[in-house]
Amino acid sequence: MECKTKGSSVTSFQGRGNSVEKATVVVIGGGATGVGILRDLAMRGVDVLLLEQRDLVYGSSSRYHGLLHSGGRYAVKDAAAGKECIEENTILRKIGKHCVEATEGFFIRLPEDDKAFEEKWVEGCRKVGIPAIPISPEEAWRLEPNLTRRIQSVYRVPDAAIDGFRMAWQNVASARRYGGRVRTYTEVIGIEQSNNQVVGVTVRNFFTGEVEKIACDFVVSAAGSWAGEIAGLAGIKVHVQPDRGTLLAFNHRLSSRIINRLRPASDGDIFVPHGSITILGTTSSPAESPEDNLPSTQEVLAMMKIGEATFENLGQYRLLRAFTGTRPLYSADPSAKGRGASRNFVILDHEKDNVKGFASIVGGKFTTYRLMAEKMSDLVCRQLKVTAPCRTAEEPLVEDPSPGLLEKARHYFPAYGTELAASRLGAERLEKVVQSMEQDPEKRQLVCECENITLAEVEAAAQDSTSHCLSDVRRKTRLGMGTCQGAFCTFRSVGVADSQNLTWGQDTNKLLQEFLQGRWNGIRPILWGNTLREAELTRGIYAGMLNINGVIDNEGK
Repeated sequence: MECKTKGSSVTSFQGRGNSVEKATVVVIGGGATGVGILRDLAMRGVDVLLLEQRDLVYGSSSRYHGLLHSGGRYAVKDAAAGKECIEENTILRKIGKHCVEATEGFFIRLPEDDKAFEEKWVEGCRKVGIPAIPISPEEAWRLEPNLTRRIQSVYRVPDAAIDGFRMAWQNVASARRYGGRVRTYTEVIGIEQSNNQVVGVTVRNFFTGEVEKIACDFVVSAAGSWAGEIAGLAGIKVHVQPDRGTLLAFNHRLSSRIINRLRPASDGDIFVPHGSITILGTTSSPAESPEDNLPSTQEVLAMMKIGEATFENLGQYRLLRAFTGTRPLYSADPSAKGRGASRNFVILDHEKDNVKGFASIVGGKFTTYRLMAEKMSDLVCRQLKVTAPCRTAEEPLVEDPSPGLLEKARHYFPAYGTELAASRLGAERLEKVVQSMEQDPEKRQLVCECENITLAEVEAAAQDSTSHCLSDVRRKTRLGMGTCQGAFCTFRSVGVADSQNLTWGQDTNKLLQEFLQGRWNGIRPILWGNTLREAELTRGIYAGMLNINGVIDNEGK
C-alpha cells in the first residue's frame, strides 16, 4: 500500500536496492504514548511516521475509565508517580483543554475503610503538592446528592475527565501540521537490521495482506501490551505483563465529580462522569494475552456489588455496556503482577541489547503520556543529534476557534451542539465543516441525535485517509456512543458512507454488520432490564426490518 500523505518520501531500502517508503523515525503503536511521540518529534523537525496495527487507540488508551489523575491515587504508595500526575494534569488542562472536562474529584472514606490510611494519604498529598481540601459530608451531599449517607470524610482534589479518543486525534492533527505521518491498519511484522543497526521495518496491510518494507534510521516501540511481541521481532526479551481491567458504562451521570474511595487501590473504587454517562472501574487480574478483553458477567456482578457502597441505588441505573482493557505492566521482576507491579514507565534503549537504533517505552499511565513522549523523544533526538527542545507542554493541541467562527457555527449547529462540535473538531476542521453546512443546508441535518453529530461532520471524518470503516468514523466523532448506542444512527451513517463514493463504503450490508458488531461488544454480560429492551429494539430494526443477516431469502414467500 503506497502512502499518499503529504510529506512522505521514497528512497532505496538500505542494502537491498528496493524502492520503499522512508522515514527517519518509525513509531510503532497508535495509543496515547505513540501519538505523543509522533507529535513531539514532528514539532522538533524530525521526519516521523507512526504505524498502528488497527485504528488509533485500539488498545489500552481507549479501554480505561478516562480519568486525568490528580495523583491522589498514588500519593501513599508511589510519591514520584503522584508528583508526575499532578504536574501533567496541570499541563494537559492547558494544552488539551478541548479534551478535558474539569470536573474535580472527591476522595471519600466509608466506615469500612481504614482511618489510619486516611492520615497517610493526607500527608502523602501534602508532600507531593496535590491540593486535598477537606469538606464536611453535608457539603459533599449538597454537591453530590446521590452519594451514600455513610460517608465519614471527604476531600476535594483536582481530578478531571479526559476523552482518550479526542486526545489521540488532536495529537495527530497537531503532528500533521509539522509533517508527521500516520498509517493505520499497518501491522509491523519485522524489525530489519544490518550489522546490528536498525535499517527499517516490514509491515503487513490488515485488509489486503500485502507486505512491504519501510526504511528508517530509528524505531520506537510504544506498543503498550504488545511491546514484548515487538521487541521479540528483534530477538530481544522485554517483560510486559498485560493485566486485565474491566469497566462498566452507565447511561446516566451519577455525579458531577469523579468519586474515588479513600483506601489503598482496589477494584471498583472510581466513578468517572463523561458527558452524559458514568464509567465505573476497574478490576485487576492477569491477562492471557494483550487481546484478552472480553468482560464476564461475574466481573460485572462483582463490580456492581462493590460500587453500591458508594452509590446505594446503583442497581437502578441502566448499564450501557461492559468493556475490558489490558494494562501494559512492565517489571524487571517477572514475578510482579497486578496492583503489585509498578505503574511507572521505563525507557529501554536496545543498544544495550546489541541492536542500535531501537528503543521501547513500557508501563506508565494515560495521565503521563506527554511526559513519557518527551523523555523518549529526548533519547531519539540525542542519537540523531537533533538539538530542538520539546515544546509539547507549551503549545495547545488545537487552536481555539475565533469568536467570529463560533458565532457563525451557531447558525448551523443545534442549540447545544456548537461548543461540543468546536471541542471535537478544533478551529481548522470546524471551519471546513461550517463552510460545508453553509454551502449545502442538507449537511446541517443530524445523523446522531444523542451526540449532536451532523452530516457534514460525519462526511469529513469518513473522508480522512485513516477511515476504513464506520467504526473508524465513530471513534473520530462519537457517532453511536450516546444513549441509543447506534440503534438509529447506524443506518443513517451507512447511507452517508455509500453516498460519498468511498472505496470502503460501497458494501452497505457489510458496513451495517461491522458497525453493529462493534456496538454489540460488551453487551452480552449486562443483558437485563432496559439494556435487554434496547438490544431487542436494535435487533428488531436491523435483523427484522433490514434483514442484514439474510435470514429472510424472499419476503414474498
